[in-house]
Amino acid sequence: MEFFKAIYLLPLTYIIFQLCKMVLQWRDQCCYMIDYQCYKATEDRKLNTELCANIILRNKNLGLEEYKFLLQTIVSSGIGEETYAPRNVVSGGEQCPTLPDALSEMDDTIYNTLDELFARTEISPSSIDILVVNVSLLAVVPSLTARIVNRYKMKENVKAFNLSGMGCSASLVAIDLVKNLFKCHDNAFAVVVSTESMGPNWYCGRERSMMLSNCLFRSGGCSMLLTNNRSLTYRAILKMNCMVRTHLGADNEAYECCIQMEDDLGYLGFRLSKGLTKAAAKVFTMNLRVLLPKVLPLWELLRYTINKLSNRCDGQNKVRGAGAAGLGLNLKTGVEHFCIHPGGKAVIDGVGKSLGLSEDDLEPARMALHRFGNTSAGGLWYVLGYMEAKKRLKKGDRVLMISFGAGFKCNNCVWEVMRDLDEKGVWKDCIESYPPKPQLVNPFMEKYGWINDESLSFIRLD
Repeated sequence: MEFFKAIYLLPLTYIIFQLCKMVLQWRDQCCYMIDYQCYKATEDRKLNTELCANIILRNKNLGLEEYKFLLQTIVSSGIGEETYAPRNVVSGGEQCPTLPDALSEMDDTIYNTLDELFARTEISPSSIDILVVNVSLLAVVPSLTARIVNRYKMKENVKAFNLSGMGCSASLVAIDLVKNLFKCHDNAFAVVVSTESMGPNWYCGRERSMMLSNCLFRSGGCSMLLTNNRSLTYRAILKMNCMVRTHLGADNEAYECCIQMEDDLGYLGFRLSKGLTKAAAKVFTMNLRVLLPKVLPLWELLRYTINKLSNRCDGQNKVRGAGAAGLGLNLKTGVEHFCIHPGGKAVIDGVGKSLGLSEDDLEPARMALHRFGNTSAGGLWYVLGYMEAKKRLKKGDRVLMISFGAGFKCNNCVWEVMRDLDEKGVWKDCIESYPPKPQLVNPFMEKYGWINDESLSFIRLD
């Protein structure tokens, strides 16, 4: 009888919950995205196969095994030949970075994207009420937000925030900050700038767990314009439906799995430990347990509940069927697109497996990684840009953004597409060639694939 009571009460409880949520959402301020602009560096900063190998080989702190490790990592990284590096790295100055190098890198990314954003939206910088900049690895005085306020002569009462140390998911942290500020600022405009300082943080030591960042991270960034003005709904491209942030900083193992530190030789770098996979899986599952009831339809939640109760009645502990992170739920019943942070091939594969996604679902993240690499907090927007350039985003579609960051944290959100999107943006010059047919071409494998052959391990690198 308890089983049947649960079946009857669940729909009623869900309806009451949805009505309460609708009332609260109506009282709450909305968050619309008017436009976004990703950064694309100049051709002289491209990291082709030969240049990547040269950068590795000119590090005199490395031995044969370290050279081999780095080449093996690049070969299997899923990154192509057209990603971008900071100028000081391309020119050979990674071992002695200067503050002017760092500021030049930031100015190039930030001003390029903001100039284009203001021009496209025809919104004056003087109209901006909230400004949030997130750059994890660079803190300067005056702040980067102050440099922007000075450059664009923004008004004196602009609310400026400079976020640091938030890692690859900082973009969603910044947007969540804006969303909450909208609650006490009516009809406001907000700009979020997400990028990363790569030049001064190129690792020149020999610790393998710290060399990984050189193989994966590349130059990039994005600027976004948001508003809570309902009268501008017709101009919006996306509407924020919900966001869930989960932080495992209280767990020592999770806290230390992504951390900036010095190695034994005094070289500063970013260490990625073996505990990263475990921390990511744990925080991802915790996040989804909160997020999924907000986005999935009633019938999917009902199906899951019935299956779970049936399994208990049968004395089974395992939940049947494919689902999200082992929860037994099908996300595709509530989300049409999956915007996964292109942190690396392992990240994309892991998320895809845990959510039961197809290769078509993973294609945008894989292509963004191949074309632009891991651009840290800006990476999500290159993935979204790919979806838009491929004309996948239609009015009413929902996009789940999934991001992980140092701390360790997982920040996920769902956007609703407000109109059909087809801008090509930074993908304009190459979208027709993606995805490569018949399969993703790996130029590093073609030239350095022999590095994985154990029978050739006696070969010495000159």
